[in-house]
Amino acid sequence: MKSSPEQHMIMSKDKGLVFDIKRFAVHDGAGIRTTVFLKGCPLRCKWCQNPEGLDYKQQILYLENKCIKCKTCEHIAENDAIKFVDDKMNINRQQDSNWLQIIEECPTRALQFDSKYYNLPEIMQEITKDEAFFKYGGGVTLSGGEPLFQHEFALAILKACKQKNLHTAIETSLFVKREVLAKILSYVDEFYTDLKIFNNDWHKKCTNVDNQVIKDNLKFLLQTDKKDCVIVRTPLIPTLTATKENIEQISRFISSCYDKVKYELLNYNPLAKAKYSYLDKKYYFTENPKLYSNAQLQFFYDIAKQNGIKNLIIE
Repeated sequence: MKSSPEQHMIMSKDKGLVFDIKRFAVHDGAGIRTTVFLKGCPLRCKWCQNPEGLDYKQQILYLENKCIKCKTCEHIAENDAIKFVDDKMNINRQQDSNWLQIIEECPTRALQFDSKYYNLPEIMQEITKDEAFFKYGGGVTLSGGEPLFQHEFALAILKACKQKNLHTAIETSLFVKREVLAKILSYVDEFYTDLKIFNNDWHKKCTNVDNQVIKDNLKFLLQTDKKDCVIVRTPLIPTLTATKENIEQISRFISSCYDKVKYELLNYNPLAKAKYSYLDKKYYFTENPKLYSNAQLQFFYDIAKQNGIKNLIIE
């Protein structure tokens, strides 16, 4: 499947779709932070940690452990959008139906929308609830999905945060048009950028998109005056990204772009698998791998250091 940044831009500075707001976050930038997760992503990583953030539309989440099988939803659902078969709920998420009513009348909140629309004043009201904590080195992080999928709304949030002198960070795949990256540059204090896979063919197989745009944008970013505010990350996904060759290639590339580049290897997160059942989606791994041990992580750390990385971030 061919894909390009131009195909995946949502144009609205007035309203955005948010699937989570995480407060008191300590892993999304310096200090105590509020992280806003914007919906929509042009990548389709096989191991995606936030499957609810992929599609730019509201989806129905089904929390089976909350369901009491009262079948209220089936009785009121229009167009047979919900049916119980052998006491198991079947949801036709693509069907036009009275979804808002269905969700509102579920007595246990077993059915929910996975996201909510906010205008700029509303999202800033949510962000500034935590403003008192930002005085101690914290701030606001935009994440996703891919936050620059909704690039106009993301830029509006960043500008509003800077007007309040809030520290800003963004977590991005960099699969965006260069002019989008250039627009946000002066409003972001800290960049967390992914380079998941170096080999382009393998990258396309694992994420459905070409990685040349990502590499070009990363090289550009590491040659601006923001280069010391950039942290490049590679998630260590068993059999997919966590290989000696991949870490070697990424390390050589980013250190050639900037010899003092900051690099972080993220341990595999086995908790993401549970989210897929809420959306009736199948997780990539049949047998969910475990976290890498300290000794296994050290193996990858050593590879990065041997291939030009001087500033390796280890938590």
